[in-house]
Amino acid sequence: MAKKTSCPITRQEFETHAKPITVTIGSSTLPAEVKQFSTGSFGWYLGGKTSIEINGKLVAVQIGMNLTVIGSKELPKDGEASNSGGDEGNAAQA
Repeated sequence: MAKKTSCPITRQEFETHAKPITVTIGSSTLPAEVKQFSTGSFGWYLGGKTSIEINGKLVAVQIGMNLTVIGSKELPKDGEASNSGGDEGNAAQA
């Protein structure tokens, strides 16, 4: 099995420093916004419509684009400990 890619930044770093990016599709320049996805991953999202020229004719297209930071889903959520070992620390609190 292939080795998992680890994410080199924390969620906090992404939330604090990530900025919208510009994506060019055909002749349209569109903004992709910073996003935390419901899956737990984070990255950028672009949704919209534009036209692309094919053989001199404009064709309308719909855009749905996710740019996901590889390994971001596996990072601890805000407020979670960085190790995902479970409840070992709570065993002594009985």
